[in-house]
Formats: sequence, C-alpha cells, structure tokens
Amino acid sequence: MKPDIRALLTDPVVDALSSVTAIIVGLLAGLVILFATNAPQAFFGFGAILTGGFSDLNNLGQVLYFATPIIMTGLSVGFSMKTGLFNIGAAGQFIVGAYAAVLVGVRGGFLPGHLHWITALLAAIIAGALWGAIPGIFKALFNVNEVISCIMTNYIGMYLVNFLVTRTIYDSLRNQSMRVLSSANIPKMGMNQVFRDGFIVSSANSGIFIAVIFAVVIFFILEKTSFGYELKACGFNRDAARYAGINEKRSIILSMIIAGALAGLGGALLYLAGSGKGITVVDILAQEGFNGIPVALLGLNNPIGIIFSGLLIAYLNVGGFNMQLFDFPPQIIEIIIAVIIYFSAFALIVKGFFNSIKKRKSGEL
Repeated sequence: MKPDIRALLTDPVVDALSSVTAIIVGLLAGLVILFATNAPQAFFGFGAILTGGFSDLNNLGQVLYFATPIIMTGLSVGFSMKTGLFNIGAAGQFIVGAYAAVLVGVRGGFLPGHLHWITALLAAIIAGALWGAIPGIFKALFNVNEVISCIMTNYIGMYLVNFLVTRTIYDSLRNQSMRVLSSANIPKMGMNQVFRDGFIVSSANSGIFIAVIFAVVIFFILEKTSFGYELKACGFNRDAARYAGINEKRSIILSMIIAGALAGLGGALLYLAGSGKGITVVDILAQEGFNGIPVALLGLNNPIGIIFSGLLIAYLNVGGFNMQLFDFPPQIIEIIIAVIIYFSAFALIVKGFFNSIKKRKSGEL
C-alpha cells in the first residue's frame, strides 16, 4: 500500500528533517575545511570532533557546562522570535545579567546559606529583564526596529559593564572581575564527582538542570497558556491581534522583558559555575549571546529543541579541541565551529523546502 505522504511529512518530521539536514551540511563543510588544511589527517581530526565530547566523563561534563549558557540565550532568542521579534540583543542582556550576578556573588557575603546564589540568580534575571525592556519600549512606543535598538544596547551594555567592573569588583592582576564567594556558586549536586577524569574535574553543575527547567516553563507558557497565545498572536499578525482586543504594546514589552531575563540568567549560570571564570574587561561582545541565535535557529525556536541544539553546539565545541592532537592549529577549531553554527540558519530554508513538498503532495492526494 502506498504510504500517505501527509502522514509522513507531519510538522514534527519536517522540523526534524530540516535540523538534521542543517547539521549534516555543517559537518560536511567542516570536513572540507579540514581537507583543505591538512588532508592526510582530515578524517582523524573529523573523528575527534564527532567523538571528543564522549572521550571521557570530564569532557562530557564540559559539554554540559558550555551548553548551559547558550541554552538560555537560545531560549531568549527563540522566545522573542515566537512572538514576532528578533532579539539580537542577547549578548548585552547576557553580560548585564552576568555583572549583576557577579556583583552579588562578590559583595553579598552577608547573605546566609543558599540565599546567596539564589539572590545572585535573581539579580541577573532582573538586570537582564530591565536591559531587555529598553528595546521593547522603543519598539512598542516609538516603533523603533528592535534589531537597531538591540545592537545599540549590546555595545552600551558591554562598555557599561566594563566601566562598572573596574569601579566595583576589579581584579587588576587578572584584568577581570574578582572571584565570587564560594557560597555564591551554583551547587554541584555531586556532578563534580561524576564528571571527572582522575584528578581533572569538569565544571559541570546543577545549572544545566535550571536551564532545562526554564526551557520546559517557556514551552508551557507559549503552548499552554492564554498569555503565551496572546504573545504569539501579536507575532503572527499584530493588526489582527489588536482587532481581537490584545494589548499589542504590552505584549511587545513583556516579550522583550522575558527574553532579557532569560539571557541575563544565562550570564549568571556561566559565571557562578564555580569554574573561576570572571568577567574580562575587553571590548568584545559576549560570544554566548550571539551563539544563542544559531542555537535557536537550529532548534527551530522550540524550547525543547533548543535544549538539544545547545547540547550539540557545546558537544562539537568540546570535541573540536581534540583536533590539535592531529596537527590542526587551534584557530581551525573556531573556523569549523563558526561554519557549523552559521549553517544552522540553513534549517529555515530546508524547512520551507520540505513544507513546500508537503503542500504539493497534499494537493495531489
């Protein structure tokens, strides 16, 4: 019996096919670069990318550590896209939230017990939300394109944090912020005992669980609540939403506030991981903020899909470092990861291609 193409090409299948195709195309592009750089070792280097994240428990723990902040910034970008906005300002919201968390982590020693790291996370959420509200207000009240205002707030946030770090919590010997107090670090929950290789301990912590919980919460809000329906309705058709009685301006501002809060929390989860990482005073935007864009695209803006796409990008990043064992310079790692990341945008084109097949076949049957 001939299979029903309409049953085979359901939306989840189309989404999966588009993402998998984007991953394959990105990996093949990376393989081409390896051949162009060092052909005799290309397959060995490519194998290191594919298996490095699973080579030992320490590397697997690092995958979870690196995935945590980009899952949060991916959620930030994906949530805003679901509501018809493009939050390219996640980098600024990320670093502003990170500063608030580190400031509380350094200066909040008076806070008892677990209240210290919880307060630091809340501070990051509030700071990120306030920073995200700025382009939201400009969009809602003055019809300023959110991409332009987000780019501006990215650089303002970066330079503002650099200034505040040097004035409040600066470690001049390391050119970065001071180390947060141990009570401000997110609990390890025994993950440092599991994800290790002998005496080498990974930076894995319970932050990955926080990221997953927020992804599930965002999915529930978008798909199961009237509030989420209103936000998505404004994204699909603002005029129709206004005609239906939905407060369009309120939805725009709240959408950017929530997106900013998610990115800000991502900054806190990175710098409160107990890895000793501090906010470096440099004129470079936070890479984790921009990596949230391809993570969201590869996850097709679905909060659950973003979890897996964030893990994938982190896995490739960790596995890529093993390529140096096969005489590939470390810069090649960054090039290959960048190619794979940017090819994630190809998922949208592939999704449209499969959707066109679906519509054509549905019309024929």
